[in-house]
Amino acid sequence: MYKGLLHTHTLVVTLFLIHYIVKTVLLVGNKNEKLANYSKKTKVPEMIISFLFLLTGIGMLAMGAGTNTLFFVKIALVVASIPLAVVGFKKSNKVLAVLSVVFLFGAYGLAEVSKKQKSEVKVDTSNMAASNLEKGKLIYQSNCTNCHGASGNAMLAGAKDLTISTLSPDEAKDVIKNGRGSMQAYPTLSDDELSGLVEYIAVLKK
Repeated sequence: MYKGLLHTHTLVVTLFLIHYIVKTVLLVGNKNEKLANYSKKTKVPEMIISFLFLLTGIGMLAMGAGTNTLFFVKIALVVASIPLAVVGFKKSNKVLAVLSVVFLFGAYGLAEVSKKQKSEVKVDTSNMAASNLEKGKLIYQSNCTNCHGASGNAMLAGAKDLTISTLSPDEAKDVIKNGRGSMQAYPTLSDDELSGLVEYIAVLKK
């Protein structure tokens, strides 16, 4: 369910951005007649895309999508871009129209930055004098509880229930290292950290 929402949201955001880029290019290029025709023909699709943009975003948030400072800045940029776009195109104000698209690009950029940050392990165990299992527990508590929960069965943001997982250790390592579905990849984990994390997940099953 969450994976489907994520893909739909990504598609809708892409269409939304392309649509406003086209309108802005026409406005800046003084193609007023073409802009009027394009706006008239795309009025209903624009309403549908805007609605789906909002609906999928709310749906993902309700299903446990992670929030942080960048998330709220992204939302602020999107919200600010809407009135700028409305006024900009209604008044044929090129500055406001361009600014609205810049805000949308900024929101998209922040989303990518946030995605990259999530893939970075939040704790360094390389210098710890601890067993792989202890390292795995620390990594899990620092990086995995937002979606899987402390017990492994929270199932937020499309996360699987780790307490009933049937993945083999090698399969689990592959999913953690490379990601799958809505699961973020963690390519920077060392072999020991990865082994420790899989060991700790096995403890959650018990």
